Amino acid sequence: MTFTAIDFETATAYHPCSVGIVTVENGVIVDEFVTLIKPPNNEYNPFTIRVHGIYPRDTANAKTFIEVFPEIQRRLQNRVVVAHNESFDRNVLSKSMELYGLNYDDLNIGSRWECTVKIYKSKGLKPTKLSDCCREMNIKLNHHEALSDARACAKLYLLR
Repeated sequence: MTFTAIDFETATAYHPCSVGIVTVENGVIVDEFVTLIKPPNNEYNPFTIRVHGIYPRDTANAKTFIEVFPEIQRRLQNRVVVAHNESFDRNVLSKSMELYGLNYDDLNIGSRWECTVKIYKSKGLKPTKLSDCCREMNIKLNHHEALSDARACAKLYLLR
């Protein structure tokens, strides 16, 4: 059980304002990384602020995606990647990389990731929101906080 779990919080569409990454080696969490990310023009959708509570003032002096990317790349490259609703997080990553002229294929992580939504849906759990899965599996969660979400996703994947 060696993999990396990731969660993005977004400011608008696919523009991240936070990322949490949890590295698991042989079934044990060995590294956790979280950072705020300044989205383009530091613009936010009011809806996303209500979801995660991150405001433009919080990211005004944060690093941009391109500045944070080396840390993301170091933790994801050549790994099995897991996310809750993987298509969302994978699109945030791939579209952000494209915006900055980075090649997604260079990460060597595949066009589809492992998805805890799909895993728990196949087990018959309904609904399969992260908070519901965590409640069912007795996993502590501070929902819509990137590191907590990534950690919870890692634990869900370990329990699958």
